Amino acid sequence: DRSKMISFILMVNKQGQTRLSSYYQWMPMEERVALESEIIRKCLSRSELQCSFLEYRGFKVIYRRYASLFFIVGTKADIDAGKGAENNENEMGMLEFIHTLVETMDKWAGSICELDIMYQLEEVHFLLDEMVMNGYIVETNKTNILRPIDLLEREAKTAEGMFR
Repeated sequence: DRSKMISFILMVNKQGQTRLSSYYQWMPMEERVALESEIIRKCLSRSELQCSFLEYRGFKVIYRRYASLFFIVGTKADIDAGKGAENNENEMGMLEFIHTLVETMDKWAGSICELDIMYQLEEVHFLLDEMVMNGYIVETNKTNILRPIDLLEREAKTAEGMFR
């Protein structure tokens, strides 16, 4: 079904500071900043007893908290589906995607924490890029996702590595 698409992925701490953002639909910077702050405020203000989905400004927002980090995914009906198309995104499927992302990050960094994202932001973007391409989930196998990152890290450690 080509009518589903991820518009953005955010990783945010409990204080509401964005630690990673990845957008798959073009949006002016002012709009991004406003949208991010409003969505983050909405997600952080919800109690653990409330469900992890909300609709906001035409986006279906799915989020999950792991320790001190919130992983937030925003989806919209695919632009190819036409104007006014319904967003039929499977919320449980997106929660499963978030869980797979966190498990993959845990496998890569031990137990993922905010500092891992801050100090190894490029690697986290590589990892995310292996999973999501142009707003579509393309890979969920942890080994396949981590293989190119592992190769980069091994190459960086060699004395005659191309990154020296």
